[in-house]
Amino acid sequence: MLNMIILIFVGGAFGAMCREFVMLSVPRLADGFPMDIFVANIVAAFLLGVATSLFKSNRINQYVHVMVGTGIMGGLSTFSSFVFGAVEMMGEPGALLVSIGYLVASLVVGFAAVELGLFAGARGTPQPAADTPR
Repeated sequence: MLNMIILIFVGGAFGAMCREFVMLSVPRLADGFPMDIFVANIVAAFLLGVATSLFKSNRINQYVHVMVGTGIMGGLSTFSSFVFGAVEMMGEPGALLVSIGYLVASLVVGFAAVELGLFAGARGTPQPAADTPR
């Protein structure tokens, strides 16, 4: 149990650093669309799909899945930033449609990214069951 907590802690720290790198690297669009938050969340959704698919096919063990899925992707993506970006845009005159577009695009593209990640991770031959219990 303690091993899992440590893996989540380390993964979360790494994911948060990755998120900050994305936030500094990806500019916001001129209309206020928070592209930085959008990119971080979509990348995390895709990678979570890949990790979950690899776990289900026994190509990674539960420890790697917890560190990547809960830790790294939890640190990389952030619901609070997602909502804050939308609320921040709604406060600007004339930005209501952009805000709604951001919310809808985030949900639709996020869903598609998870599905694509599950598909990408499922490609290849499933491995025999790992020695570690699930």
